[in-house]
Amino acid sequence: MTDTPEATIDQRPGQDYVVVARRYRPQTFEELIGQQHVSQALTRAIASERVGHAYLFTGARGVGKTSAARILAKALNCDLGTSPTPCNKCEICESVSSGDDVDVLEIDGASNRGIDEIRQLRQNVAVRPSRSRFKIYIIDEVHMLTKEAFNALLKTLEEPPEHVKFIFATTEPNKIPVTILSRCQRYDFAGIETGEIQQRLSQIAEAEGVSIEPDALQILALRAAGSMRDSQSLLEQLLSTGVSSITSVEVTKMLGIAPAARLSQLVLPLVERNAAAVLAELDAAIAEGAEVSQLIDQLLGYFRDVMTQLVGCDESQMLYALPAQRQEVREVATRLGVQTLLAIVQILDQTAARMRVSTHTRTLAEMAVIRICHLDDLDDLTTMIATLKEGSLGASPTGIKKNAGTSPPARTLRQDTAVQTPVPEAVTLGADTPLAGTVATAEPQATKTPLSADSVEEIWKQALDALSGMVADHAAEADGVDLDDTGRLVVSFSESFHRDICEKATNRSRLEDALESVCGQAVPLVMRTLTRSDGVQSTPAPRRSRRQQQAEISAEPFVRKAMELFDGDPSRLVYVPPSDPNQP
Repeated sequence: MTDTPEATIDQRPGQDYVVVARRYRPQTFEELIGQQHVSQALTRAIASERVGHAYLFTGARGVGKTSAARILAKALNCDLGTSPTPCNKCEICESVSSGDDVDVLEIDGASNRGIDEIRQLRQNVAVRPSRSRFKIYIIDEVHMLTKEAFNALLKTLEEPPEHVKFIFATTEPNKIPVTILSRCQRYDFAGIETGEIQQRLSQIAEAEGVSIEPDALQILALRAAGSMRDSQSLLEQLLSTGVSSITSVEVTKMLGIAPAARLSQLVLPLVERNAAAVLAELDAAIAEGAEVSQLIDQLLGYFRDVMTQLVGCDESQMLYALPAQRQEVREVATRLGVQTLLAIVQILDQTAARMRVSTHTRTLAEMAVIRICHLDDLDDLTTMIATLKEGSLGASPTGIKKNAGTSPPARTLRQDTAVQTPVPEAVTLGADTPLAGTVATAEPQATKTPLSADSVEEIWKQALDALSGMVADHAAEADGVDLDDTGRLVVSFSESFHRDICEKATNRSRLEDALESVCGQAVPLVMRTLTRSDGVQSTPAPRRSRRQQQAEISAEPFVRKAMELFDGDPSRLVYVPPSDPNQP
């Protein structure tokens, strides 16, 4: 990069005016600012005579893609011979720089995107260059070509004549077919750093005989967002006013942003959570000509720099704060916590996004600053949550007591006893609400309120309703449900019930889960088999489930006859038990 740029196109009196971006376009790889990786790769390829037949330059607008393509074309076709440093004095170099060379064809992909244009290109490819070594096609915004045009270009791109080179430039490489990408050498152009843009603008201003303040240079460089052409266009706009000195005030007025002092006056009440003062400062900034959306963007950049200082970065990480604001940014960082600052940045970012699609931009901005003023100290909340987590694992936090108070005394489930035996995790049922219970503690319990046997039967009935399938059928065969002296639920059953429920862990677990869902707590369950006086297990008549009763009724002769007569489906037969349980 040269220290003092020379205008590529001399601006003589009487000639049409040429803008700064064209007059100060890079003419050699050394002048290509911010793309050293591309310059080195292309320079070495030319020096080693390993120049490919197709290149793809990708990157944002104004970062040097077309300039690099022209420099490469001059390096290959210069009259003094192929060299990484073209002379820029011969007729070929000058014509390539101005875009008028007959053998270096610059094509706009947006206006020549159809298959007919690509067919014409394929026909012209076979024609040798008129005076240069290579015929070079520079297609800008190549992603605008149609699918058919890309397909027509494939064969020529893969095996072009030896005298043809292709250089494609695009801002959206994701829209280019993979078949094209695989045939090109791709170079990604990065965004240009702010410092390099400032240095280049300073050189241009000096060459134009205009002085410019450092703060003004930084504002222009930041506004360009990595694009050299955008920054030069902004400088061109300032130069067109005819002033001999450019200040930061003039730049802020032109861009519609608030000066640094006004921005600081807006930030201070935000940090102090003074909503009225913030609205007054916002109104004053707008009255001075600042755009609302630009103010929100400025605040977002300001608090971004505050965030870098809060987490321990040095001053070089500040991208938006001017040199005079850096001490202030560090002071603001000491007054805000990380969580609070992140919330502020998120509010500003969401507001900026909403303002792009709304006409009520000022209202949205005022809502954002008021929300920031009413933010609580989120770092204190984070500390409190961490304290609570530590208390749940170890000692209780200050002011919080575990197991505060005592549980109400548990009541036994049997009418003829009032034993005060501790029963861990035993469900006790209140007399007024049979199905509501509490877990009894291991402490000595007071005298229990008796529970009627009907309540126990009701619990068992509801548990069976919660079951389904064979488990419900077999559990319905229980011969008796009662409570023992310790408050455990005792179920008497036959031999078949013992085999299908007790000996199968899965079925028993389902039964216990059903009881727990009814009572709200785990129910200690005891199962026993009925025995006769002689010690032999008896098999009392099992209770029939609804499914079994339905099967028996379906087997009755008159029912089968009715089903045959009316062509009924036995699987769709529904058994409705009589309302009177004593009715046969």
